Amino acid sequence: MRAKGSKLWASALSDASPTPYWTDRPSRPAPVPPLTSATTAQLAVIGGGYSGLWTALLAKERDPSTDVVVLESGVCGHAASGRNGGFCSASLTHGLANGVDRFPDEITELERLGRENLDQIEDTLSRYGIDCDFERTGELEVATSPYQLDWLHESAELTRSMGYRAEVFDRDQVRAEVDSPTYLGGWWDRDRVAMVDPAKLAWGLRQACLTLGVRIYEGTPVLGLSSGRDGLLLRTPHGEVRAARVALATSAFGPLVRKLKRYLIPVYDYALMTEPLTAAQLGDLGWRNRQGLGDSANQFHYYRLTADNRILFGGYDAIYHFGNRIAPTLEQRQDTFTRLAEHFFTTFPQLEGLRFTHSWGGVIDTCTRFCAFFGTAFGGRLAYAAGYTGLGVGATRFGAQVMLDHLAGQSTERTRLDFVRSKPWPLPPEPLRSLGIQLTRWSLARADEHQGRRNLWLRTLDHAGLGFDS
Repeated sequence: MRAKGSKLWASALSDASPTPYWTDRPSRPAPVPPLTSATTAQLAVIGGGYSGLWTALLAKERDPSTDVVVLESGVCGHAASGRNGGFCSASLTHGLANGVDRFPDEITELERLGRENLDQIEDTLSRYGIDCDFERTGELEVATSPYQLDWLHESAELTRSMGYRAEVFDRDQVRAEVDSPTYLGGWWDRDRVAMVDPAKLAWGLRQACLTLGVRIYEGTPVLGLSSGRDGLLLRTPHGEVRAARVALATSAFGPLVRKLKRYLIPVYDYALMTEPLTAAQLGDLGWRNRQGLGDSANQFHYYRLTADNRILFGGYDAIYHFGNRIAPTLEQRQDTFTRLAEHFFTTFPQLEGLRFTHSWGGVIDTCTRFCAFFGTAFGGRLAYAAGYTGLGVGATRFGAQVMLDHLAGQSTERTRLDFVRSKPWPLPPEPLRSLGIQLTRWSLARADEHQGRRNLWLRTLDHAGLGFDS
């Protein structure tokens, strides 16, 4: 039986293109030229993903006369912003439970700000005519082991306590929503998650920035930063920018501010995309409400339908490489793709014969509190936001607002939050960093195998406020 399954998975993966599905389309915009001279700007944004694009767009909306430059090493949206699952969440704290654990005195305000942020994203898409297949479907969390059922009820009750709609399902009810023999129960968070096409969102924000007069230079990595009397000097391969203020929005990539290396952990996440489902296959699944889906394990999967009824299936493995290593060669990991294919057909055996068209990976930025952190450098002339841990599709807009508040020297309801003023625990240097991360991954896998029971290492992390809560 195992041999038959292995052949099924290998066959399903045999034609998968080793590139992100979202960006592998002829509709992607042509790149703009790199910077090849010296220039000046009032605001320079380093990084052309969601964080940088939101910062540039919001800066122009705050003051249309502001001269804004965006410097992107590749093309806008090519990294995490164009490779993710497209779950646009209202949560700023990587989930309500994580927020309650870490910021109990502020969680009501953080949830309000998160709801407003998601509403404002939807409004921005409408105002600029950004077509990114935005669907406010909510998210369905499912239990695949009996011990997870109590977690579902606790999550739903916590969500209701914040004024949201949360519908709990038993086995038959959840399978009426989406039919999988692995589902034992579930709950539907109806209000706090929208599904988007992540690359089309990045491309739409890019075009909106260009329309407002933002100067974007792609193929322009920033090689170094230095301070002068009248601002910061950004050095690139063929030019330079002298800017009064700088927003650093590079996610996990090569922090230009040295102290960030103590906090950031680059972790590789992987995903598969299927071919489009037929009407009959979609009928076998149900999934009429098109929610995003996730399971409740520590090593969890996330999956969703695209506009043309493909299924993206990702997660489970989260791979750290010694020394914070990031490299294009790490974006393909056949063992993980095979494992994901196996898990996919275990989840949906009725889809046997379906093939995967794309398989890819990419790096996300995380930290010891599993949600974004913020700060300044160079005497307040540079602001940064990082550590979104896979929920940056929505939260980066909030982070952009924080960076702009900091650069303006403003005290706002955002900058007064302990969430914004505090930092995560720093990580130890190698080899202790790698040993701790690998021990944590091993312990989480053991907990999933033993009815959620957390070993001494995980309990110690929980007691120290460093426990993982997905």
